[in-house]
Amino acid sequence: MGDLTVKLVMVLFFSSCFSYGWYFTFVQGFVYLCLIYLQGFTSKQMVNPWKTYVKLSAVLMGSHGLTKGSLAFLNYPAQIMFKSTKVLPVMIMGAFIPGLRRKYPLHEYISAILLVVGLILFTLADAQTSPNFSMIGVIMISGALVMDSFLGNLQEAIFTMNPETTQMEMLFCSTVVGLPFLIPPMLFTGELFKAWTSCSQHPYVYGVLVFEAMATFIGQVSVLSLIAIFGAATTAMITTARKAVTLLLSYLIFTKPLTEQHGSGLLLIAMGITLKMLPDNKFTSTKTKRVLTSSARDNGAKSTSDEELGTLPNSGENDERRPLV
Repeated sequence: MGDLTVKLVMVLFFSSCFSYGWYFTFVQGFVYLCLIYLQGFTSKQMVNPWKTYVKLSAVLMGSHGLTKGSLAFLNYPAQIMFKSTKVLPVMIMGAFIPGLRRKYPLHEYISAILLVVGLILFTLADAQTSPNFSMIGVIMISGALVMDSFLGNLQEAIFTMNPETTQMEMLFCSTVVGLPFLIPPMLFTGELFKAWTSCSQHPYVYGVLVFEAMATFIGQVSVLSLIAIFGAATTAMITTARKAVTLLLSYLIFTKPLTEQHGSGLLLIAMGITLKMLPDNKFTSTKTKRVLTSSARDNGAKSTSDEELGTLPNSGENDERRPLV
């Protein structure tokens, strides 16, 4: 009976503390800095100036704070539905970020739409009740989506402009520069003092926050590695597909019934992933070789060697040389 009471108190407490999204993000940032220090990274290893990370840090902290805080006004399935659409604004915003100017083929947009619609269908079927669409929560999670659309592309732009940038530097600098951005909203809403008082009465919360931060730290490094190698849009699709896998595993582990709507969602998700995995790179590579060969013939060249083709930008060589950690 005692254990049940403790669990009930923790559930009720964390339900109320989701409104402390800014404060939880603030604590999480300090845990990140400790973990980065244990990894041996120092500011002396930086290859970019501090000013490079000002915009990135503001967007990063805003996204984390709004995402956590939105759970005070939206239930988890509703939040998942909104966050699952992140891949589309990330792809659109990539066309406007200086240093990227990404243009994606039509089939990649179709793939993203299929993935998003499939996950939304699956999430709606997963909800036992109608999602709680509080207007404040919708505004908060929409703001987080806008910031997410900038976040991944800004990170990719930094990796692209300076391939020597490491994931540890990216995470360290964005956290150090970003922590001060969290203070004004905490003071403006009064969250700093409320959260401090509540957490002081329940010290075990900090233990849970540290554990969560350690898990998300691994996730952040992994996501940055994906962005450095594959780009922001592909990473957004991977993280969106990860949400679908998480929901599916919950059904397999806890043996919950799967409905026709679950099946439709899974089918659309599979179609989106399959469309994304089509051998477009092979086609592009073949087309590039044909164009180069034709151009060489027009210039009177006898042949084009494989080594010359291998020195093309985007051939993958830069990705292999780019440091990961």
